[in-house]
Amino acid sequence: MQIDTTPKLKSYDVVIIGGAMMGASVAWFLANRPDFDGTVLVVERAPDYEFSSTAHSNSCIRQQFTQPINVQVSQFGADYVHNFRQYMGGDPDVPEIHMQPFGYMYLAATAEGEQVLRAAQQMQAAEGAGTQILTRDMLAEQFPFYNLDGIRIGSHNPVDEGYFDGGCMFDWWRRKARAGGVEFINNEVTGISRSGNQVSGVVLVDGTRIGAGHVVNAAGPRAGQVAQMAGLELPVEPRKRYTFVFEAARPLDVDLPLTVDPSGVHVRSEGKYYMAGCPPFEDPAVAPDDFIEDHSLWEEKVWPAIAERIPQFEALKLIQSWVGHYAYNTLDQNAIIGAHPEVSNFMMINGFSGHGLQQAPAMGRGLAEWIATGRYETLDLSPFAFDRIPAGQPLLEQAVI
Repeated sequence: MQIDTTPKLKSYDVVIIGGAMMGASVAWFLANRPDFDGTVLVVERAPDYEFSSTAHSNSCIRQQFTQPINVQVSQFGADYVHNFRQYMGGDPDVPEIHMQPFGYMYLAATAEGEQVLRAAQQMQAAEGAGTQILTRDMLAEQFPFYNLDGIRIGSHNPVDEGYFDGGCMFDWWRRKARAGGVEFINNEVTGISRSGNQVSGVVLVDGTRIGAGHVVNAAGPRAGQVAQMAGLELPVEPRKRYTFVFEAARPLDVDLPLTVDPSGVHVRSEGKYYMAGCPPFEDPAVAPDDFIEDHSLWEEKVWPAIAERIPQFEALKLIQSWVGHYAYNTLDQNAIIGAHPEVSNFMMINGFSGHGLQQAPAMGRGLAEWIATGRYETLDLSPFAFDRIPAGQPLLEQAVI
C-alpha cells in the first residue's frame, strides 16, 4: 500500500508518533468513536515495520501477571481477540481471529519462586483467571515429558492464554483507521514544539512544522528519544530479546504450553515446529537499530535449557532465529500511559516491556478515551500513570519473560 510522505493539513487535533501496534490501536479507537470528529495524523518512519517490535513479536497473550491491572488488561485483550469482527463493526470482510490456547506454564525451582507463583495465582483467580497451581505429582501426571528435577511447582492457565494472529489485528486497525479518516504518512519526527506546559506541534525531518492539539508518543523502543524532543525524560530503552524456531527429531504428541523455565528460557509449540526465546547473557540498553545476534546464545543457553527440561528435545535442528527489542521500562517493567503531568497534551503509551501486543486493545481504547473525554471510561488505567516515576513508587511486574 502506497503511503504519502507529506501531510495534507498544516495542523491536526492529534499527531501520533509511531504507527506500529500501539499507534495503530490509538488511531483505530479514535476513528471508531462517534463522539470524536477530530483530525488524526500518524507519522511512521519505517512503514514496512520490518524492524518494529510488532514485527518481531511472538504474538502471545496471558493472564499470569503479578499486578491485577495487567490481568484485567489482558482479559479485555482476550475478549477482543475472541470477538474481533464484532469489535470491528461486524464487517464480514474482517476475519475471525483464532487463539491457540496452549496456555502458559511457569515453573518454580526455589522457595521464593514458589511463593511468587502461589501469591500470583491467588490474585489471578480473584480476578477471574483460570490459573491453577500444579504440584510435582500433578505436573508429572499431566505433562510427563518434563524433567522435574529441582522443580517445586508449576502455574498453568489454559484459559485465554496462548498464541493469536496479532498481525491480522494490526493490519485491520490500520485499514479501518484509514477508512475512518486517519491519515498515515511515511516520515520522521525530529522535533516537538513546546511552550510551557503544552506541546504545540511536531517538526518533520525535512523541516516541515505541523500543529497538534495532542501529541501521542507511540514510538516503542524509541519512546525515550521522542520524550526528549519535548524536554522530558522517560525511563524506556531498547533491550534485545531473542527468538529461535526449531524442529525436534522426536516431537511431542501434544501441544507444548509456553513453558517459562527457571533458567529464563521459554519454549512453546509453533505448528509442527517449536519457538523458544530468552534475554541475552547481559541485558544492557542497545541502539534502536542494533539487531546483531549473539549466535552463542543458542548453543550455550537455550538448547541446553530446553534439553534439560524436556529430554525428548535433546536432538533439535535450528530453523530460524531473530532479535527484536523490548520497549523496556527500567523502573518497573510496566506500561506508562496517559498525559504527562508537566505537559498535559503530551500523551504516552510506552514501556510495555514485552507485553505490548497483547495489551494493545485495552491500552489503545483507554488512551483514545482520555484524548476524547479527559478520563478513562471503561477500564481505569490510572495505575500506569507517569506520576509513579518521579515519586519513585514502582508498579513492579514480576512476571516478565
